This record gives sequence, C-alpha cells and structure tokens, in this order.
Amino acid sequence: MTRSIIRSALFVPATRPERIYKAIASGADRVIVDLEDSVHENLKNMARENLEHYLRENPAVQVLVRVNAPEHRVHAEDLALCQRHASVAAILLPKAQSPAQVLAAGLTGKPIWPIIETARGLVALESIAQTEGVERLLFGSLDLGLDLGLTAGSLGGEAILAHARYAVLLNTRLAGLAPALDGVYPHIDDKAGLIQTVQSARDMGFGGALCIHPGQVAIIHKALRPSPEELQWARRILEQASGGEGVFVLEGQMVDAPVIGRAHAIIARAR
Repeated sequence: MTRSIIRSALFVPATRPERIYKAIASGADRVIVDLEDSVHENLKNMARENLEHYLRENPAVQVLVRVNAPEHRVHAEDLALCQRHASVAAILLPKAQSPAQVLAAGLTGKPIWPIIETARGLVALESIAQTEGVERLLFGSLDLGLDLGLTAGSLGGEAILAHARYAVLLNTRLAGLAPALDGVYPHIDDKAGLIQTVQSARDMGFGGALCIHPGQVAIIHKALRPSPEELQWARRILEQASGGEGVFVLEGQMVDAPVIGRAHAIIARAR
C-alpha cells in the first residue's frame, strides 16, 4: 500500500456511519472514518461503537481511521479497535509530536499516517518521518495555523504555512515515504478556491489532499491532472528522447535527464 497513488482521502464522522457508504461511492481514493475532530466530546464512545459495528458488518471494506490524539482519554481504546479489525488499512495519528507516539500507535500493526499540525510536531518532524511504521505524512494546515496564532488567509500566515509544507515535503523525500497529502480546504462551496489550493499543493510536490465533502473529490482529482499543454509538452520530450540522445534541444529548450524525468512524471500523473 505504501506506493499507492492517493489523490484524495475523504473524512466521514463515525457518528454518521450511514455516510461511509456514500463516501465510498464518491470515488475518493481513501475514506477516513473520523473519531476525532468531527465527533463531539460527549459522543466519543458512541462513535467508536458505531465504527465497531460497521466494521463487523462490512469486513471486506477497507477504511482508514483517524483516532483521537495521543493525550486524549480514549486514545488507547481507539487504537485497540483498529487493531481488532483487518479492514482498517491505516491509522491517522492527529497532533503527532514524537516518535514515541508513532511507535505506540504502530503496535497495532497498522501503517501510521502522522498528521503534522502543531508546533511540537513540526519541530520533531524529521524524527517522526524516520520512525518505523510511518507510511506517509499529512499536513494539518488549519490546526497548525491555530497553534501558531496565524491569521487565516493572510499573506504572512500563508508564508509561514508554505515553510511548514516545505518541511513536510523535504522529510517525506528524506524518509522515502509515500507522497504527502495536503490539508483540507474548509470552504465547501468555493470550487475555484479549492482548485487553486490543490494545484498549488500539486506544484509543491504533494500527492493530493484531504477533503471533508464528497463534492470535493472530483474537483481535487481534476485539479491534480496535468493540463493538455503539459501533456503535449511531455509527449514531445519523450518522443525525442526515445532516439537515445542524452541531451538535445527542443524548441529552443535544452533537454537533459531532469527535464526528461519531469516529462515521465507528468505522464505518470495523467495515468
């Protein structure tokens, strides 16, 4: 599963198990059943019971589970549920702040997807990424912005988040992890804003994004696809490169191994 291409991962609150079926039908590459932020504190036990029942009734369905944060009172119970069910394909670990937290979650035998969404998590990012059991990193832009006291949508706030995204991408590469996923775009009705945000994340090097509404899935997939112009350019490069020349000039541009590699990447993304 480590090298699976994942463009979208859709959250569904465990308080609404009937929505899991709709989420799967949405075409999202992964469905995340959420026990954390979308579940009110008074409903934590009920949410876990709902998920337990769903997994027992649907053992063939593969889902991801976002457990409650390591400091939360029900964290251990959430992990125990995930360990019991083979249909839990991976665990999202929110507010990951240390390798020890990741290792503890990894005792379930499940791949771990740490969410980097606190200052402490950002400082410990290198060691978290290198921890055994980590499959890919997730960027929690909303919670990180809150933790750092950033003004949402401001130039200054976005500049800081860009630095944090760079750290996530750099450590993904250094640890040899699957492509990281960017955080959710909270404005459900803002299609243009979602496209712009996802394309920016794509251009940075993210593999896709988390999402909170089924209507966002197709938009994310479309935004991640190369444009017709990019595809045409890549095909011309690869056609010329098939002649065996290591370096050549095409339409006034010098083409060497990195350029050919980029053309291969564009074609792969289109597939």
